[in-house]
Amino acid sequence: MTDLNHNEEEAELIYITDEEGNDEPFEVVMRFELDDGTDRKYMMVVPAEENGDEEQEVFAFRYDEDNEGEIKLYPIEDPAEWDMVEETFNTLIGEFGEADD
Repeated sequence: MTDLNHNEEEAELIYITDEEGNDEPFEVVMRFELDDGTDRKYMMVVPAEENGDEEQEVFAFRYDEDNEGEIKLYPIEDPAEWDMVEETFNTLIGEFGEADD
């Protein structure tokens, strides 16, 4: 499953609590699952308040969603898992770029 949100009107926002307890808005740019039998789901987000013309830092999380649609985010701490998520993200972004051409 891959969702690419590039239309400002359809942007999905989530709120992540920072170290000071403030809820910061982030735009979901992609969600995907791996076909490795683990059923792990990943979400790529960027800060929602930043200028869309500039290069943005992308943050990656593993996530679970309960029956009510509540999302729980988990940091990716394992280097091997991080490499796999980064490679998948870059591949999907590359495929999206090719589709735009």
